[in-house]
Amino acid sequence: MKILYNVTIKVETAIHTEWLAWMNSVHIPDVMATDCFESYRLTRILGDDDEHGVGFAIQYVASDMDVFNKYQMAHAKRLQKEHRDRYPNRYVAFRTLMQIEAEG
Repeated sequence: MKILYNVTIKVETAIHTEWLAWMNSVHIPDVMATDCFESYRLTRILGDDDEHGVGFAIQYVASDMDVFNKYQMAHAKRLQKEHRDRYPNRYVAFRTLMQIEAEG
């Protein structure tokens, strides 16, 4: 059963354009280079912009829970630290893990 790993993040408005460029050119390619995910989608959350920032959701699809666990064990801490070190106190994020029941 495929796994959807969703990272929802709100980035300070002042840095969101640079953050988006970095995500597209560095961070997401680094995540995908782990070979733990089949695909990804980066979306902007509509109606979420406010004085606290701009909202995005990044969704990664893993083939199964074992592959996702491999990502967690071997790669997640390093990649999250790179993000945290680059944008300290400039964002809030939460992660959700979901099982894909059907796809269209």
